[in-house]
Formats: sequence, C-alpha cells, structure tokens
Amino acid sequence: MIEPFRIAVPQADLDDLADRLSRTRWPNEVADAGWDYGFPLARLKELAEYWRTGYDWRAHEAELNELPHFTTEIEGQHIHFVHVRSANPDALALILTHGWPGSFLEFLDVIEPLSRDFHLVIPSIPGYGFSGPTHEGGWDVVRIARAWAELMRRLGYPRYGAQGGDFGAGISTALGAVAPERVVGVHVNYLPTRPDPDAGLVFSATDEARLDKIRHLMANRPPFQALQALTPQTIGYALTDSPVGQLAWIAERFAHWTDPGSRISDDRMLTDISLYWLTATAASSARLHHDTPRRIDPCPVPLGVAVFAHDITQSVRPLAERLYPITHWSEFDRGGHFAAMEVPDLLATDIRTFFLPLGPSASL
Repeated sequence: MIEPFRIAVPQADLDDLADRLSRTRWPNEVADAGWDYGFPLARLKELAEYWRTGYDWRAHEAELNELPHFTTEIEGQHIHFVHVRSANPDALALILTHGWPGSFLEFLDVIEPLSRDFHLVIPSIPGYGFSGPTHEGGWDVVRIARAWAELMRRLGYPRYGAQGGDFGAGISTALGAVAPERVVGVHVNYLPTRPDPDAGLVFSATDEARLDKIRHLMANRPPFQALQALTPQTIGYALTDSPVGQLAWIAERFAHWTDPGSRISDDRMLTDISLYWLTATAASSARLHHDTPRRIDPCPVPLGVAVFAHDITQSVRPLAERLYPITHWSEFDRGGHFAAMEVPDLLATDIRTFFLPLGPSASL
C-alpha cells in the first residue's frame, strides 16, 4: 500500500532542539588551530547559534511539503519517497538516490529541470530521515536495490533508469545488477576506482594524479568512515544526544567535500542536518557503512559517469571501463561530492544527455 505523507515535526521536538543547543557544553580550542584538529570552534558556534535563533525549520518544512511525498512498507521497513510525474505521460522514469550525509533534499534543485522529461522517484534510504530508523541489520546496498525494484514495480514502471552519488551510486549500480531487465541504464556522479597494479594499463598524467589521491585516501581512511563502519551504534549515542555533535559531524563533510566556488547555503545544509536530528537517524544511517559488502555483482546495463573536479576522489576511466559497460563519460571543472546541490544545472544536463536516448518507460 502506498499512502500520501506530509512532514509535520512536533513542536516539542523543535523546542527540545533549541533547548539542547542553548545548553551546549563547549570544549576549549588551542590557539590558531584552524582545521588542524577538526571543525573550528568559532564557526561551529556561529552555525549552532543560527540553527537555534535564526534558522526557520517551519519555513523549510512548508517548502518541502509542496512536493508530493508518499510512504510504503517494503520488507517490513517504512520507506519514504517523493514522486514527481512529468507532464509527458510516456516519459522515462528515473529513481534518484542520495548518499551519506545527504538526504532526499539533495535533489530539490534538479526536480524542475528533470521533470520536464522524466518521471522522478526520490526515496529516502532505509535508516535515513523519514525512512528510518531501521530496526534490523542487513540493509546493505543490494537489499536496498531490491527494495527500489519493488518500489518501482508498485508504482507501475516496467522500465526505468537509476541515478545516484555516494551510496546512491552503489545502490543504483546494484539496482542495475538486481533488475537488469527493467533498468535501461545507470548514471552516477561518484564511482570509486581502486588502483590495480596487475591491470597492465597505461595511464595519463591526470589518471596517475588521481591514483595517487586514491592511494592516499586508502592508506589514511577517514575517521568518520572507520567509526561508522566499525561501531555505528557507539558513535550514534553521541550524535543522537547532542545536536552540536550532529552538526559538527555533518558540517565538516560539507566543508571538505564541496567545491569552494559552489557554496551550499547554511539553510540548505541545516535542513539536511535537521532531518538527521529530528528523525533520530544518526545511528541507523551510519549502519550502511557497516552493513554494505566490499564487493557486489557487476552492473551489466549501460553506465554513464559524471566526474566532478572537487569530489573526494575522481574516477580513473581505464580502470572503470574494465568493470562497467560505460557508454557515457563527462568531466566537469566545477562541483564536488554534493553535485545535485552544488551544480544542479551541470548534473541535470548530464543526466538528461545520458537517459533521453534510452527511450520511454513504456518501451519493453
């Protein structure tokens, strides 16, 4: 059963958030620390005070409620999604999947341009926001992909495309493997490629620089990733109890993973962080790092890749082409990890370029 859904956060939850922010117990900071020890204290205090006294959740809640929200239950899990139908009844459907620490609202600025040509389904990953929390383990990218296939079946789409970045990219490629007879293609804006000394490939200077960056990242695993992959419940206690902790945890990712030239507004970032806080899904969202297997079945359907210069890493095409049937490759000198929020014009155009030739959802 699919039911309409409306966001309505209890006022008591907003009052509790403001109260907790007002009673924050701040740590000290060494002089001239900058980013050397983590998120700078002065900037975090500025964000926390704005979250408490200036940011208007109700205004953003009203904006979000202008979208058509729905919920359903799949494998016992509550699933939230936005479903925007194109004016073209024969349009191809696309399922767009966010990552961590994002949410469905990553795609707000691509809905209007994409819905001209496509029906859009934008779910919240199980354990995230209004699809959370999860109450059992095992919600990895493959299981989520199976849930997405069931969701698209319930919505009546026999053929569709999938798009995503971060975990959304992994879920989308897994969906191509789970339902290749239904998925016409997959478009991703994040595709990790691991160095392979036995590949026997010749790399350009650009590729070698990218490989060096990837090797450095592999040798110096980000602390957030290690904590969420190894002990998501432990870090969940801190993030679920302290709004400033949740704020610093996610705001640091926005600071490090975005293009300095394509700034995401504090309001948009705080709306994303508020979704984690108000739904108490810090721990359940972190479990995806723990539960996802290192290897999944290869994606057999056509793959389009958009590479953004300021992402965490950039894909190395010769390595990617050994693993995926890549039919489209674009590179952009603007944009970072949150491409749909940072450069929605570039991402929407690239998605349209990849999917339009693949035909409407009715073509079997």
